[in-house]
Amino acid sequence: MPFTLEHKQAVITGGGSGIGAAIARLFARNGARVCILDFNAEQAGQVAATITEAGGSARVYAGDVGDTDAVKETIDRIAGEGPIDILVNNAGIAHVGNLEKTGPDDLDRLYRVNVKGVYNCMQACLPHMKANGGGVILNMASVAGLVGIADRFAYSMTKGAVLAMTLSVAKDYVADRIRCNSISPARIHTPFVDGFLAKNYPGKEGEMFEKLSKTQPIGRMGTPEEVAALALYLCSDEAGFITGTDYPIDGGFVKLNT
Repeated sequence: MPFTLEHKQAVITGGGSGIGAAIARLFARNGARVCILDFNAEQAGQVAATITEAGGSARVYAGDVGDTDAVKETIDRIAGEGPIDILVNNAGIAHVGNLEKTGPDDLDRLYRVNVKGVYNCMQACLPHMKANGGGVILNMASVAGLVGIADRFAYSMTKGAVLAMTLSVAKDYVADRIRCNSISPARIHTPFVDGFLAKNYPGKEGEMFEKLSKTQPIGRMGTPEEVAALALYLCSDEAGFITGTDYPIDGGFVKLNT
């Protein structure tokens, strides 16, 4: 079968909800042993339970990707249970605000998860992948790192860093048979979107949902499952000739709006 991940172990950060959960479920359905790293152990446990109930393999490792020592300890433990073939850096947080509305604490909070968290996980996994003769790293970037988006100063900064880290790692480790790519989603309908609308537009959630959906030329938001399908391809052997590349999945947002 194409796109099989049989006999592969995949580490997925932020796999307890949204895009990360969709990736974890799809990877497991395609044969991967899934290791979910998530700050929210309860949510991650629910995702893992649905995977195991469906006959897949999933384990949960609670922790903060911004904690360098804790990440290394967790990754070393996972590697001791089996080779790490795939790392998906999906964990991330957001902030709404332009430069003037982004305080130092906001900047540090996003940097710690969205940039340092990606760094921590890659640095912890790379030695194991090199020792195993190769691997795949997939980083979750964003269209915010490719084009200007209003009121997303800190978030755009962190996702631009993810794109740069992806290119750097791809170049430095291609000889070690480690592929590194990224995905840049536009607006994806996740629980975060629903929570954002409920908090900021009470009573107008439906109206604002339609407005945000229409900012994509295709006329709707994407789904976590659509992003997961692209992730599956990029982490499969069928994508073995692809590295150092970012893939927008955006309903035409980048190319058709510029």
